[in-house]
Amino acid sequence: DSTDINYKLARESGISISELVKDDKFDILNNLLLSANILVDSLLGTGKIRPIEGTLKLAMREVKRAREENSQLHIIAVDVPSGLNADTGSVDPSCFNADTTVTLGCPKLGLFHFPGANKIGKLITVDIDIPHPLTQDISTEVITSGDVNSMLPKRPPNANKGTFGKVLVIGGSINYIGAPYLACCGAIRVGAGLVTLAAAQSLIPILASKLTEVTYLPLPESESGGVSANAAEIITQQISDYNVLLIGCGIGQNPSTIDFFTSLISSLSTKETPQIVLDADALNILSKNPRWWKKITADTILTPHPGEMSRLLNIPIPEIQSRRIEITRDAARKWQKFVILKGAHTIVAAPSGEIRISPFINPGLASAGTGDVLAGIIAGLLAQGIPPLNAASCGVYLHGMAGEVVQEQMGSAGILASDLLPILPLTIKKLKD
Repeated sequence: DSTDINYKLARESGISISELVKDDKFDILNNLLLSANILVDSLLGTGKIRPIEGTLKLAMREVKRAREENSQLHIIAVDVPSGLNADTGSVDPSCFNADTTVTLGCPKLGLFHFPGANKIGKLITVDIDIPHPLTQDISTEVITSGDVNSMLPKRPPNANKGTFGKVLVIGGSINYIGAPYLACCGAIRVGAGLVTLAAAQSLIPILASKLTEVTYLPLPESESGGVSANAAEIITQQISDYNVLLIGCGIGQNPSTIDFFTSLISSLSTKETPQIVLDADALNILSKNPRWWKKITADTILTPHPGEMSRLLNIPIPEIQSRRIEITRDAARKWQKFVILKGAHTIVAAPSGEIRISPFINPGLASAGTGDVLAGIIAGLLAQGIPPLNAASCGVYLHGMAGEVVQEQMGSAGILASDLLPILPLTIKKLKD
């Protein structure tokens, strides 16, 4: 439209303009694509989209073809890549793979849902001066480095180990000896003052040979090899000494262990307890107990991966993955617990309905044990007095950022969960600097 103000400004600035409808064989477009270094994709906006057809579809096909021939062509999408649904993340077959997406004002939910999340490249959000009253009630946000820096606890020079809290980790079994090691180290590496591991007594000598910085609480075992049900009484006698309980990392589902965990949860509901983090088989055991959330009265953070979330909610994994934000928010509200749904763009949900989304996608973290490290990180932050929502958000961000550092050093294949541990203090230092 030659009367459009932006068209007039472009003309006045001396920008060459070609009209696609007059370039029916795309000769002009192809010549430009072959010589260009940057293509700005601002074809379509954020409104509801219909299938891309006609001249636009053909032109976008030419761009894809040129991308294959010109590896130097860098595509920058404005707001969202054209053909990406800003609400759902669904994509039209014509949608480009952007190298960079510059989204305006606020990030769009579709940028964090697959397959759309795979199309955006590096995401940059730019301020366009949206009046604050229009955004102050938004309950979904992306976790940023600035957020995390403001939430991290101070380290006063006259502190002692009690200043930074005490964590009791309950976990481990003969099949999963490494899980509590990773969880304990995660808590220590983010600054918890003291970490104690409560585990089956036969595992203590094995773990103590590698895990020297924690104290131990040996638990009696049943004849079947699991933690004995009467170990719950030992825990309840000790919990007043701790700020946080982390339960589940590698604990297994031995029948006696199930009895122990069920008994422990029941006893905790009758007295004042520390804050709780539940991970791994603690979640799988909970899923078999109707209305389990009524039995846990303390502030609690749950850290399920999609499979564990599926068992807790009795919802198929594909449905959970297709509606990650909505399902996590609903679960946190129903259970009145803080819920972390792990995966690409990990979701953190509060009972109030507030949602925080991790900016990180890292296939290198898709390996056994990284979830145990995350659970330990969150427990360690909770112990230092950070409120549950902030501890969960900081933990998810630190875990993701550490993963980015390791991936940059080593690549995305072959990363071990333990590779994250020495990077965590450096990650915190980098944020604070």
